Amino acid sequence: MIKKILPLLLAIFMAMPQLYSASKTVTSLQEQKTKADQKVASTNKKLKAAQQEAKKSLSALNEITAEIKEQRKAINKLNAEISRLRREENALTRKIELAEQDLQNKKRDYAKSMQSLYRKNSGYDIFIFLFSANSFQQTLRRARYLKEFSAWRKNQAYEIMQKQEELERKRKELQALQSEKNTTVAQRTAETKKLKTKEDKQRTVVNKAKKNEKALIKELERQKKQAAELNRQIEKLIAEEARKSTQKGGSSSSGKSDTYSGYKMTKDEQELAANFVQNKGKLPMPLSGKYMIVGHYGKQQHSELKYVQVNNSGIVIKTVPGTSARSVFDGEVTRIFVLPGYNSSVIVRHGNYLTIYSNLKEVYVKTGDKVKTRQAIGKIYSDPEDDNTTLLHFQLWKETTKLNPELWLGE
Repeated sequence: MIKKILPLLLAIFMAMPQLYSASKTVTSLQEQKTKADQKVASTNKKLKAAQQEAKKSLSALNEITAEIKEQRKAINKLNAEISRLRREENALTRKIELAEQDLQNKKRDYAKSMQSLYRKNSGYDIFIFLFSANSFQQTLRRARYLKEFSAWRKNQAYEIMQKQEELERKRKELQALQSEKNTTVAQRTAETKKLKTKEDKQRTVVNKAKKNEKALIKELERQKKQAAELNRQIEKLIAEEARKSTQKGGSSSSGKSDTYSGYKMTKDEQELAANFVQNKGKLPMPLSGKYMIVGHYGKQQHSELKYVQVNNSGIVIKTVPGTSARSVFDGEVTRIFVLPGYNSSVIVRHGNYLTIYSNLKEVYVKTGDKVKTRQAIGKIYSDPEDDNTTLLHFQLWKETTKLNPELWLGE
């Protein structure tokens, strides 16, 4: 028995170094894998942080650029107001000068006339003037003259008094105008100071964004892809509605009429579309309360980041958390859908015009609902990864043609 066990023990003893070496290799590989996993996780974390930072930088830059634009508009308005007030001030000053000159002339003429007739204001001289006439008729004429002169004197005195009062009013008006001008100049100074602060902040954000350029470009590409997907989805849904309207409508005698895109409208829809067009430039904003347009319609080169170019199919409106989107006109909810980056979107049809409200956290309506102008349709999403930035993406289409919403919206 011992003879059988001994060779086995000897074999095990001889294999132990190899087993230990293999075990050590496995442990080393596991440690390497753990370190590699940790490195990948760390890299992913840094990439995510960089992308979030890029997203915040873009958001902050868009906001401050919009603020600067509005600030410059305000300063331009104040400059125009100051120019108007200065023109009015110069014109009023000239009027006052002319009024003062006219008043002095009236006073001088009045004094000369009184001196020439009354000399030293002696009633005896007037008596001699009357009774030194060659005839009774001449006496009557002189008496009539004195009466007319007395009336003229009273009228001149009244006119002088009126001129003095008018001159005083103009002086007070000039004083008020100068006060208004000084207030407006002070406002412009304050707005200019705010503008400088915002421009300094913008430079800081731009410099920060440039340091993270790769992540910024990646974030821009991601946003472009999401926007393109949103447009594809909208076009697809519009095409589906056009097909359904054709199937339901049949021939034109069914009460529906063809539009350019193929969507057939009922008479009610035609009337609704006509009313919608009549309200161009007067439609309410698609949200209530405080807002700022941070993304304008169309293709634009960023004023500060030369490599940044955006092409918006609508407008992007920044507001405060908790704000609801609202319908800009009477219509019917035809579609509700969800897309990454835009959360929930609602399409409201106004005849052959459509308004799209995207980036909603909650939706208050359902497909088929009739909505009224300014009716709330959903709560706008606030991004917790971007300091709760609340953005509404709003688009306006005439079937398959995109329109600039800013031309249709009022104040």
